Formats: sequence, C-alpha cells, structure tokens
Amino acid sequence: MKKHLLALAVTALAASSAFAQAGDTLAKIKASGSVSLGVRESSGLGYTLGNGKYVGFHTEMGEIILADIQKQLGLPKLDIKYQPVTSQNRIPLVQNGTVDLECGSTTNNAARQKDVSFAVTTYVEEVRILTKANSGINGIEDLKGKTVATTTGTTSVQTLRRNKRAENIDFKEVMGKDHADSFLLLESGRADAFVMDGSILAANASKSKNPNDYKMVGEVLSVEPIACMLRKDDPAFKKAVDDSIKRQIADGSLAKLYDKWFMQPIPPANVKIGLPMSAATKAAWANPNDKPMEDYATK
Repeated sequence: MKKHLLALAVTALAASSAFAQAGDTLAKIKASGSVSLGVRESSGLGYTLGNGKYVGFHTEMGEIILADIQKQLGLPKLDIKYQPVTSQNRIPLVQNGTVDLECGSTTNNAARQKDVSFAVTTYVEEVRILTKANSGINGIEDLKGKTVATTTGTTSVQTLRRNKRAENIDFKEVMGKDHADSFLLLESGRADAFVMDGSILAANASKSKNPNDYKMVGEVLSVEPIACMLRKDDPAFKKAVDDSIKRQIADGSLAKLYDKWFMQPIPPANVKIGLPMSAATKAAWANPNDKPMEDYATK
C-alpha cells in the first residue's frame, strides 16, 4: 500500500513539474539542454534546402534568439531541434509543447492571440497578387471569372474572401496545402493568380525555373504584422525572446540579416529576392510592439 502511495506521489510530482515547465519554457530549456524551433519549408521568411537544413531571415533570427537565451541560461550547449510546421498545424504544435518558439511567417491577429502569444513584430507583410507576366491580370478587378490560389490555414484566405465580397468579383478559389503547392498551381496553369504575403510570392517566384515569367500586380490587399509565436502565459520566455529581438534591432544586426536574405543572392539558386525593407517594417522596428493586425487595419 505504501509503495502504491509513493508511486502515486512520484507520478503527481512529475506531472506537476511537467505542468510547471509547460508554463516556464526557460526552465524546460535549462533542464533539457534542448529547444524546439518551428520552421517553414517554403515561406518567404524561412525555407528548407533539404536534408534537414532550414534557412531564411526568420529562421536565422530565431537561431540568434536561442543563442541569446543559451547565454542567459548559462548553458554550455543548446541543442536546437528543427520542427517543420505548416499553416494548419503551427498553432496546435506550439500549444501542445512540441514547438517552443515558431519563427516562420505567422500573422499576429486578435483571434490567434487567444491561443498563443507573439513576440514583437519583426516583419510587416503586404498581401499581394502574383500572376504570370503575360496573364493580362493587373489588379483584383481582373480576377473576375479566374481561378485564384492561396494556402490553406493562412490569413490570406480571409483576405481573399473579404476583397471578393467588397469588390463583388466572382472567382474560383483553389487551396494549396503549403506555399510551394499554391505556387505550383500558378506555375502549372491550374490557377491564374496566387494571393499571399508579398515576401512569400517574391521568394517562390525567384526560386522558380523562370523568375521573369511572374509579376506582382495590383493594390495591397492587407497589411499584416508577422512575428515569432510562443505559448501563452509565459512572460519570462516572452521577455527573453523580445529582449533578443530588440538587441538585434538596436545593434543593427537584424538590418544586416534582412539585407542578407532579401537584397543579396540566396541559396539554392543564388537569386536575389530583391524586396527592400518597407516603411511599415522600419516603423515596427523603431517602436517594437506586439500589436495585432487589427490595429494596423484601423489606421
């Protein structure tokens, strides 16, 4: 009986310790010497080169954040486990503890803030239309009767439908399972246009067989703050992440990182994306904040 009670007590203690660590990511990282970084495979801010190698502006920024946290915790070594995420599973994987920090291309909005927390904004995205250069499409009004691709589980789905209603334009929607799949719909002619974050459109076009075959057209459909994502109710971890980002902004290293990934030739094809930093991103860096996209929409 005593053994049984002791076993129950040990189980309860382990469970309470796990629960405490679930809300204390720094303690979890310190105890395990490892951390899970959520990364994207075909985004404009992070992508894969294959063989478990993940690169890009937000991926490298995430690695630097974790290096700063390693120093803060006094760890001689920190094992980063790269966890590829999709638009559909990224929030559940952060919530259930599989991913500690997700630095992909996630829009910070009010609905998502109910489920997760966001670090300060590091990129302000403009949702645009990508089409073939010879398509004759120059804006949203030209999408009438066309087939338009976007990616399942992204805010661009809502943006597309909102603009569709506002402009009273009827077009067919097709959904890619990820950004590479959505671009393939356009590339193969199964879609006439791809609506998504400008950085994602530019990155996919630049990595295609014939980058000059594509053009971004029309008005900006939505302005969205992009940020790294972490679990809710973990203020110490959020502060550590935010402090690292603010340090990278203040010492100019984040600007150098932006230049490296958007203005210089990048792997695998050594092609430039050629996307200068927007005024909105500069403003977000000048006044670091974690405001949702709804605060941008009211301006």
